[in-house]
Amino acid sequence: MASRGILPPLAAIRVFEEAARCKNFTVAADKLGMTQAAVSYQIKILEERVGAPLFRREARGVSLTDIGVGFAEKATDALNVLSDAFAEAKGVSQETLSISVIPTFATNFLARHLGEFQVENPNIAVRVEVSETLTDFVSSGFDVAIRGGKGNWRGLSSHLLIQTRFTPMLSEDLAESIGGVRDPKDLMRLHILSPSDPWWNRWFAEAGVERPELSDEARQHFGPQVLEANAAISGQGVAMLTPAFFKDELAGGRLIQPFDLTCEDGSGYWLVYPESHRNSQKIRGFRKWLEAKTKDWRS
Repeated sequence: MASRGILPPLAAIRVFEEAARCKNFTVAADKLGMTQAAVSYQIKILEERVGAPLFRREARGVSLTDIGVGFAEKATDALNVLSDAFAEAKGVSQETLSISVIPTFATNFLARHLGEFQVENPNIAVRVEVSETLTDFVSSGFDVAIRGGKGNWRGLSSHLLIQTRFTPMLSEDLAESIGGVRDPKDLMRLHILSPSDPWWNRWFAEAGVERPELSDEARQHFGPQVLEANAAISGQGVAMLTPAFFKDELAGGRLIQPFDLTCEDGSGYWLVYPESHRNSQKIRGFRKWLEAKTKDWRS
């Protein structure tokens, strides 16, 4: 085994990591249950070991030097790994899995299947929060998140669950109101939901409709797909949706997909978590289950 060399005191690293997070020695001292002088002393020990300043002292707090930024990132990862290892050694790592998930995935997949995961993993309690905000794993306490994008988030392990594909959908009654939708141009006779969504221009271009006139449509924007789908089901207009999320609505006739053409923009839905937590047993179990459940979506 290769030698690790001389390591600085763990207490000093813990103090430094908290101070780097808070950007304030006094706040860090309160969180750690220490005096400000004790925090300053531990930082001084670490800076002497490093041989360079880690913080710039400022009027209203501190900021990290370039060396401090790099060290803080690695220190956080190392402490996360150590925390996971300690928790698993105590047998408490499996208690709770905290998940942050975007609305459409939460409503149209996770809520329908999460009970199966809990039946298969009775020792894991699951906490779910629905949000479109990018998760800050350091401060939020979440173990994993499900997000939309291209999977290139710095410091996170990303696993593709479903490639984003999209196509227009609407209610059958709305389609029949103009005698049916048989040509992509027929959609222009109906109200388009969220016309500023760039997916519309991409789909129409693939369908051979050049420069569709969407500018006169009301500029409402529904946000999550699940909201647009509900508006489309109620006959308010045509929505651009991902078919995989709305299989039940299509099978039940609440929505129709008038054209086989689906498009993609290089994005997808991803399971993400800090790279430093990649060895967590509960995360590995959830990832394995989730990838198996979404396998058909990726085919």
